[in-house]
Amino acid sequence: MDVEDLRTFVEVADAGGVSPAALRLGVSKSIVSRRLVRLEADLGVQLLTRSTRGAALTEAGATFRDYAARVCAEIDVARETILPAGDLHGRLRVAAPLSFGLTHFAPVLAEMARRHPRLHIQTCYSDRFVDLIAEGYDCAIRVGYLQDSNLIARRIAPILGKLVASPAYVEAHGAPETPEEFLAHQALMQGTETWQLTDGDAIITVRPQGRFKADNGVALLAAAIAGIGIAFLPDWLTDDHVASGALVPVMTRYPPPPAGAYVVRPPGQHPARKIRVLTELLIEHCSPSMVGADAAP
Repeated sequence: MDVEDLRTFVEVADAGGVSPAALRLGVSKSIVSRRLVRLEADLGVQLLTRSTRGAALTEAGATFRDYAARVCAEIDVARETILPAGDLHGRLRVAAPLSFGLTHFAPVLAEMARRHPRLHIQTCYSDRFVDLIAEGYDCAIRVGYLQDSNLIARRIAPILGKLVASPAYVEAHGAPETPEEFLAHQALMQGTETWQLTDGDAIITVRPQGRFKADNGVALLAAAIAGIGIAFLPDWLTDDHVASGALVPVMTRYPPPPAGAYVVRPPGQHPARKIRVLTELLIEHCSPSMVGADAAP
């Protein structure tokens, strides 16, 4: 029984079909189908029912899936144990944000690939929320404030931010000085999120309203410079524009609490060595660039 056949079966079971599993594995659909047929022939039992809608586990497949996943995980650990120190191989699938990813994280992932020529890295850059388990990612890099979940997180850098607006917006609408006044202003948002502000040691939660929404920080920055509303953005994105006078800080008496950049992974006793290596490399490269060398931990 081939371990790649087992790994392929687990991917198909988790992805719900041959096509998405092939995308995850980076191979053709015909290879995935061939591996499934070979595994079912070895076992003498049908593990999946296929249809135009995808693939569903049979009763036997549902039972076998957990055993197969554990076998694959144990083999991965065994491979890592016998590899020379520092050597990585296999596949690493990472989800990263588009707004920060291309400038801060892409160079780190490229450096990791350079250092480990046997490692295959697949990165998805998107500002949408990625379900790591359902979509088959090893880990994700996330920025901001983490939501409660069963994922395991490691902070790689603090991120400081502020509320900003253009001088034209302030001249036309005034600058809010309190959270109550802020609710009457146009906010530039990613969706229907809440914003947190600080008043001394107290945290104040507000629900901003606005007509301009985008799932990308650079797009929100452009809207703020254009005078459409007030944006809550990280300092590394706004500092140059504040220095040039294109933006001004507002609500400085109620600054947002520090956020962070994190590596998150599915629950498990120990992270794979490739995730640990990526995390340490990100900590090394990202802390100074995100908050400034003086503020880095």
